[in-house]
Amino acid sequence: MYNNWPILVIDTVHPLLHKLLIEQGFILTEGYDWDKEKISKELPNYKGLIIRSRITIDKEIIDAAKELKFIARYGAGMENIDVAYAESKNIQCLHAAAGNMDAVAEHAIGMLLNLFNNINKADAEVKQYQWHREANRGEELAGKTVGIIGYGNMGSAFAKRLQGFDVKVLVYDKYKSNYIGASQWIEESTLERIQNEANVISFHIPLTNETNGMINYQWLSAFKLPIYLINTARGKILNTADAMRLMEENKIKGMCLDVLEYEDTSFEHLNASHQNATIKALFASPKVILTPHIAGWSHQSNIKLAQVLAAAIIKCCTRS
Repeated sequence: MYNNWPILVIDTVHPLLHKLLIEQGFILTEGYDWDKEKISKELPNYKGLIIRSRITIDKEIIDAAKELKFIARYGAGMENIDVAYAESKNIQCLHAAAGNMDAVAEHAIGMLLNLFNNINKADAEVKQYQWHREANRGEELAGKTVGIIGYGNMGSAFAKRLQGFDVKVLVYDKYKSNYIGASQWIEESTLERIQNEANVISFHIPLTNETNGMINYQWLSAFKLPIYLINTARGKILNTADAMRLMEENKIKGMCLDVLEYEDTSFEHLNASHQNATIKALFASPKVILTPHIAGWSHQSNIKLAQVLAAAIIKCCTRS
């Protein structure tokens, strides 16, 4: 039991996380409306910090955290935490990627099947008393080669969901090797092979200095076949203008985007300053399926995120 260990929670999370931590003796303070200045001022009084995406945890905040043992993100990505600096101060950085990996994988499959079968378009037409069968003839996923970039929690969950679709799955992860094990339907691959063979490409990589804008015209032009593109990772890994240019050139046949480079850092809004020709073309394209960063946003994942993060926090504090 962690009697009277104070934790500051600056973003809303599922009440189950509060319950699980309070049962272990932690004391939680809610600072949902605290700004950066107040967080920095109050943080010396806390041993733990729980966040989502509202505030960037930079060196200034970390330097104020004299007693902090951990920073825990209620979600997967860690780009709004200066992880290296926090760890240099012996502050552990935790996240709960396993909590929403199933939701992300199912959402990616759903978006792809929607795109292939013109479901949004056909639904809107039928509701206008239009009955266009030939114009909505679909594309089958079976027989295609799906390339997965990044094989962590999200990438592996997506690969698992593809098992029954009679597809070839090629996986590339720059930072891993010999990670597939015995499998008849997933193959560890080079990026070059994926670029030579893939019909569908799905991204499951974090946003870092290396990946910011990495998926650009040059990167995508290396694909030999026209491709369908799925991004449920982070919007800023994809150069949207380049992707739209490649759609005009028929190099990209369609896109499923749950995340956009035009999102605010909190992921709660589109940034109004990005009302440019690219985003207007994106929104007008019948070859694009869009959702508002909800791939990992299921009712079940909300509970699992709380469970996974609570377990990570308790394990971290056990070692402290």
